[in-house]
Amino acid sequence: MRWVRTAILALIIIALAAPVVERPVEEMVRRGIAIEMLVDISSSMDCTIAGSGNEKLTRMEAAKVEVEKFVQKRDDDLIGLITFARYADTVSPLTFGHKALTQLVRDIEIQDRPNEDGTAYGDALAQACAQLQQMSEWQAGDEVEVIDSRIVVLLTDGENNCGLHLPQESAALAKKWAIRVYVISLGESDQSSGMTDAENLLENVAGITGGTFWKISDGDALRNAYAEIDKLEKSAITDSTVLHHQPVSIFYLFLIPALVLLLLDMILNATLLRVNQEAAA
Repeated sequence: MRWVRTAILALIIIALAAPVVERPVEEMVRRGIAIEMLVDISSSMDCTIAGSGNEKLTRMEAAKVEVEKFVQKRDDDLIGLITFARYADTVSPLTFGHKALTQLVRDIEIQDRPNEDGTAYGDALAQACAQLQQMSEWQAGDEVEVIDSRIVVLLTDGENNCGLHLPQESAALAKKWAIRVYVISLGESDQSSGMTDAENLLENVAGITGGTFWKISDGDALRNAYAEIDKLEKSAITDSTVLHHQPVSIFYLFLIPALVLLLLDMILNATLLRVNQEAAA
């Protein structure tokens, strides 16, 4: 049948033209915080401090406990971990995999190599700022995490005495990129008899970036400092849906009918039409 073949040809031509239509696509978006946790692992972190009650533990032991607790409270946030002594090392990039991250926190060890001992928190802060600056949004499966806030939590018990970046330089980067820096100085004494030059510098780093500084000397004060940061930086996570249009090819809507008609034409020509032609002859 001529009209069937004409329809088949028309449908094939349309299919080969690869027609497309736009369809609405819903995408879930969450808004959270990106946090870099910086932990001093210099040899002085092996000094003993008072914990809860009469408990005695090292600065490192106390730090690991409180950092782990902090991470466990921040389910909706991207968190990274950087340790530093003479050199700064990224232990974990920014991640939502907090279960693995807490294990990495537990595995932190004090730097016991004399040639790698020191305190280079300027380098660690610069490294953290560079990683945070790269973050504007994070694709998590079918959802997009929009990073509205970026912060650094710096824990150290000493003064910056090595490294390539001065603390003032790194703090300037943080300020330029709108990254708040919260600083915890875990020192010998928490008495209000004045601060050392090293502590004044740490306070300045926090202040110029819009963060807060804590001078502490025991486990309870350390716990309170992390708890206060947790309150100050609550993740205002709001699930929302973004609607956008995505082009979708629909060539198959024309190709399939063409194939069906072609098959029908072949069947008719082999059966009914053939019988009619033989009868007419």
